[in-house]
Amino acid sequence: MSSLLALLSAATFGAGDFFGGLATRRSGPSTTVVLNAHVVGLVFLALIAPLFGLDATTTDMLWGVAGGVAGAVGLVLLYRGLAIGTMGIVAPITAIGAAVVPVTWGLLTGERPEPWALLGAVISLVAVYLVSRPSEDSRGATSGLPEAIGAGFGFGVFFIILAETSADSGLVPLVFARLGSITVLLLASLILGRKLRVGSSALWLTVGAGILDSGANALFLAAARTGLLTLVAVLSALYPISTILLARFVLGERIGRTQGVGLGLGLIGIVLIAAAGG
Repeated sequence: MSSLLALLSAATFGAGDFFGGLATRRSGPSTTVVLNAHVVGLVFLALIAPLFGLDATTTDMLWGVAGGVAGAVGLVLLYRGLAIGTMGIVAPITAIGAAVVPVTWGLLTGERPEPWALLGAVISLVAVYLVSRPSEDSRGATSGLPEAIGAGFGFGVFFIILAETSADSGLVPLVFARLGSITVLLLASLILGRKLRVGSSALWLTVGAGILDSGANALFLAAARTGLLTLVAVLSALYPISTILLARFVLGERIGRTQGVGLGLGLIGIVLIAAAGG
């Protein structure tokens, strides 16, 4: 069940990124789109949170705020890295970091996946790297590398923190995570002089991105509470597959050979993890 939830989380994360990317193309800047999407996500989570229980402790709330700040910092670093560096390097390093950090944490805290599941996790990590790369050759570029590493670390810490919250807290930690991220993004926007509202042409895309991203976080949280973080984090990191497939069928973008190989490896990794009961 945790594998299915993690895969649904990856698919939803990828769809949210697709919507957010289109919104940024139409309106921009990216910080404005993310800020507005997170506000929408906060409203969405506040509406559905009572359905999943509200028995959260102060610790759960504080974990949520800390996770939101870590995720927001990760986003800021990611967008800066994409702006100044080569996307073919920044994107895969960030995605892998978002998986490797919680995987390492899971192993250090005593998680021991079955050998086949662990092999599937390794194959999936390779798939994440290949899928995240564009078809152009981007070897040798180093600009944006520190930002990519920092972004991956921030996202990984966010996932770890979510997994540390109590099951009885329901979605409350995510509500507080959004409060934390909105605060950071709002301050960053004011300091950088960014506009605070997206244009009308990107409004519904931003709403969709906000709902999908929050839904993906909720699915990840459910997966992490029912399975091993070591495996859940890797499966959730396959989110670029969803984005690429949507870009292919909606926008007609071509899937490169390297990305095609990554898609195939991703399916092999999923099968191995699922077969091992992960």
